[in-house]
Amino acid sequence: MAKRLNLSDIDRQTSSGLLSDTLMSGTTFKLSGFDRFPIRRGFALSRFVAFAILLAICGNILYAGQAKPKNRENRHEIEQLEETWRTAMVKSDTAAMSALLADDFIAITASGTLQTKEETLANLRSHRLHITSLAVSDRKLRFYGKTALVTSLAYVQGTTPDGDITGSYRYTRVYVLDPDEKWKIVSFEASRISQPNVGQAENKGTNPK
Repeated sequence: MAKRLNLSDIDRQTSSGLLSDTLMSGTTFKLSGFDRFPIRRGFALSRFVAFAILLAICGNILYAGQAKPKNRENRHEIEQLEETWRTAMVKSDTAAMSALLADDFIAITASGTLQTKEETLANLRSHRLHITSLAVSDRKLRFYGKTALVTSLAYVQGTTPDGDITGSYRYTRVYVLDPDEKWKIVSFEASRISQPNVGQAENKGTNPK
């Protein structure tokens, strides 16, 4: 007597070990080991993505923690250089000034003339520019990568061959980090404030002699 073959038997013979979502003869089949493999692979991929995101977050936190101390260090260094510049102007210290200025330094004086590094040093050396007092206040410092921009208010007492230059000025200095990792002044600009004695009151008693 011939064996009667059910449709469910056909489904099991032709689909052994493979995923089938077809319901044959009302029968439901369990997933085989191969069926579970894509699930494991998807789970592993999710874990990898989560781990990568965690690494990125940790890296950003670490970078932020390192960047802040570096910025504080740069700010402190620029502030020290600013004081070195102020002292060099008052004492006509050409050696200290030369170390501060980049070789391609350009200055725009309050009268609108341009000065190179060599001309600036020559004026200090000959006392054509003679500063007896220089008090700085309202200093603002900003960083743009390897460039630092400094603006400040200064009350100056001094003379040039053209006469007395005593008064209040706004200064802008630009520092750039050179290949030797040293900050150098590449640009300087001074603008005289038209109002008399602006900045004198707030600097009273702090002017070095």
